Amino acid sequence: MSKRDYYEILGVPRDADENTIKSAYRKLARQYHPDVNKSPDAEERFKEVNEAYEVLSDTEKRQAYDRYGHAATQGGFGAGGPGSPFGGMGGFADIFEEFFGGFGGMRSATRGPTRGDDLRYDLEITFQEAVFGAEKEIEVPRLEVCPVCQGTGAEPGTKPIRCPQCHGTGEVRRAQQTILGQFVSVTTCPRCNGEREIVTTPCSHCRGQKRVTVTRRLSVSIPAGVDDGMRIRLAGEGEPGERGGPPGNLYVFLHVKPHPVFQRQENDILLELPINIVQAALGCEPEVPTLDGKMKLTIPPGTQHGTVFRLRGKGVPILRSNRRGDQLVTVRVVVPDKLNEKQRKLLQELGDTLGLDCLQKDTRNVFEKFLDALGNAFG
Repeated sequence: MSKRDYYEILGVPRDADENTIKSAYRKLARQYHPDVNKSPDAEERFKEVNEAYEVLSDTEKRQAYDRYGHAATQGGFGAGGPGSPFGGMGGFADIFEEFFGGFGGMRSATRGPTRGDDLRYDLEITFQEAVFGAEKEIEVPRLEVCPVCQGTGAEPGTKPIRCPQCHGTGEVRRAQQTILGQFVSVTTCPRCNGEREIVTTPCSHCRGQKRVTVTRRLSVSIPAGVDDGMRIRLAGEGEPGERGGPPGNLYVFLHVKPHPVFQRQENDILLELPINIVQAALGCEPEVPTLDGKMKLTIPPGTQHGTVFRLRGKGVPILRSNRRGDQLVTVRVVVPDKLNEKQRKLLQELGDTLGLDCLQKDTRNVFEKFLDALGNAFG
């Protein structure tokens, strides 16, 4: 019976590169491997795919095959020829790595020390606490080693016994016969879960779980200048490790309550200061709130709406620094929407003395400047 073309077996064109051939081989090898595919012809197809790959993956063998066809393979290529199940272990090693985690399967399944899990605690603090820092007490429930059995899981006065299924090794081995010979797989013992021993009389306090839930009071130092969403790490305050592993950490996530007056922009404090039109026109010295208390702010005559005054060093402390941000006070000129008769009369008199020429002149100047800019741009 004539052999099928190797390129046809792998389903690749004759000018396929090395990566294409390898990819096709890996796909077909996974599909027809006898340990995966239980079809009657799976083993034969697997051998056929392997034979094709052994030739086409080797540059010299492929050149000979392209020139002479199957005649180039007659007589074999030695002990590792295309018909040999032990030839070209590169391809087989890749497949066994995917199926069984490495050729021979001799990997330890016993469980060693494991680091404890990290914990999260969400803490709400005030605006002032975030700015100036604080000491907070929190209560955190976490698992700890059972104080009765000391983490053995066994009732005091009894001891765990060696696992009868794995005989204290923590792993079980299963031998499989494949076309490559005997394959031994190693897995964690399902009875003791790799612990090597089992508890016959569980601890009545932890019910054999080795750990119990305990609520601990912890002190959290909040440094000055923290912001919403920041976190503080308390090393070693998470869940305890297993089998001698280190404990995890506790992460305290900060949530800052909004302030009724101040807003924060990084390390600067923002404040909006409303004044009336007379104060803006004549100037004034109002008291403004700051993080350190009230202080006088000089508003010069003729201050316009939206003017920003900077109070140096009145902002938020900068983390890991002795410096502070600033406070930015934005003036908001408030126009009254309700006037009594006397106020209306006074404003009318003021308007008559000021006139509207200055406003109209300003408007024309702005428009004229705009036209001049256009003329300069296109003329």
